[in-house]
Amino acid sequence: MKTLVLDLDGTMYRGPEPIEAGIRLVKKLLAQNRPFLFLTNNSMRTPAQNARHMLEMGYEGILPEHFYNSAMASAAWARRNLGTETAAFIGQEGMREALEQEGIRITDRAPQALFVGLDKTMDYAGYSRALGHLLNGAALIGTNKDRILAKPGGFEVGNGSVVALFEYASGQKSPDIGKPHAPILDFMLEKHGLRREDVILVGDNLETDIALGYNNHVKTVLVESGVHNRHDIDHLGMVPDLVIGSLDELTAMIEDGSIDRL
Repeated sequence: MKTLVLDLDGTMYRGPEPIEAGIRLVKKLLAQNRPFLFLTNNSMRTPAQNARHMLEMGYEGILPEHFYNSAMASAAWARRNLGTETAAFIGQEGMREALEQEGIRITDRAPQALFVGLDKTMDYAGYSRALGHLLNGAALIGTNKDRILAKPGGFEVGNGSVVALFEYASGQKSPDIGKPHAPILDFMLEKHGLRREDVILVGDNLETDIALGYNNHVKTVLVESGVHNRHDIDHLGMVPDLVIGSLDELTAMIEDGSIDRL
C-alpha cells in the first residue's frame, strides 16, 4: 500500500478556503486506513498549527505528525551539513520551532546563518536588517524557492522570489533544500522510515511537486486545482505519471485500489 504524500497550498486548500475534494479524499484515506503525509514548502506554520488550520477548514483526523515542511528540512540540512549552532531568521512560528527542535540557537548577534522562510508581514526595513547578517558573514539558507503561490482569485509572491532578492543583494547562493530538490524528500522519508518507492507525490505545481518526483524517481500525480494544469507540461518539461482534474479522481482510485498500480 503506497503512502500518499500530499502538497497543501493549491492542492488541499487555496489560502483560507478548503478544496472540498480534498476533504473527501482525506475521509477516504482515513476510512481505508491508508497512510498519508503532507509535504509542504510553506514554512510559516508549525505542524500543530497546520493541523489546526485544516481542522478548522472542515478536515477530519489530521494530526501534527502528518506534516513535514521546508523549515524542518532546512534546519536539519544546516545542522548536518554546516554544523550550524546559531541563526537569525525571516519567517514565522514554523521556522522558529524547526530551528529550536534542531538545537539551533536563535540570535541577532553574529549568527552563523540567516534562514529565509516566508513571512507575509516582513517589510523593507526588516529585509535590510537581515541583509546585514549576510554581509557580515552569515550563510544564506532559503527554505524553498517557490516563485509564486496560488491564492483565491489569483497568485502571490512565493518565498523563492524573496530568496532570490537576498542572493542578488549578498552575492551568496542559497542551498537547494525545499521542493523540487532532494533534501526535503530524503529528510521526510528518513523521519518516517519510508523509501522512495513507497510513496506517491500529489500536488498542483509542476515546478515543485512534480519536479521533485520526476527528478528523484518517485511516482507523481498532478491535480489541476492550483498553479499548473496539463497544458503547462510540454513547455515546462516535467511529466507527471498521472494528471487529474480533481482530487475526487484520486479518491475513486483509492476506493478501487488502482492507485497502487500507478
